[in-house]
Amino acid sequence: MTLRNRCDRTRQEPEMTHAADADIPLDRDIFLRTLVRELAASLESVVGLQEASGYISLVGQTVGTHIDDMYTRALAVERLSREQVADVLVDLKQRIHGDFYIIEQDDRRIVLGTRSCPFAEKVIGRESICMMTSNVFGTIAARSLGYAQVELVETIARGAAGCRVVVHLVPGAGAAQDLGREYFGDVPPVPAAAAGRVVE
Repeated sequence: MTLRNRCDRTRQEPEMTHAADADIPLDRDIFLRTLVRELAASLESVVGLQEASGYISLVGQTVGTHIDDMYTRALAVERLSREQVADVLVDLKQRIHGDFYIIEQDDRRIVLGTRSCPFAEKVIGRESICMMTSNVFGTIAARSLGYAQVELVETIARGAAGCRVVVHLVPGAGAAQDLGREYFGDVPPVPAAAAGRVVE
């Protein structure tokens, strides 16, 4: 390449001198999702999936308590009804860009699905992050209804196209104990005999 050609190319493609002009996929949302993913990855590699899930569960429980307090204050109620619990679970996920929806619900369980995760592609392969959903859902349900067992039937983290989450509300009437985490509140749970019909 001649000197003249090099000069012409320099004029046509000026060097970028300001970082703000760089076309890179970085904003607060991407940064925070990447941070959570890498924290989960570090925990899983150091202590294993089960222990990592336990650590994230502690965070999820605290976050769930905080969110539950926000909704009960905003709705001016001491505790949420079962219908309100289902509504809150969907609403909170929608607010953080998780496309959750109710598949069915009754006094025995609330079944939810989602077409997208708040962590987007950052959740793939990081199953421990799903403990945020489990603990937030379980904490909110148990604080108002007395009991919850959250079963993560399908998850985007495990490679599914979407998630299917079942929140069992009756002790002993849901998933096997090893298939879902249990959460307990300070009010009596719904007795199995009082479980109502399915509302779709």
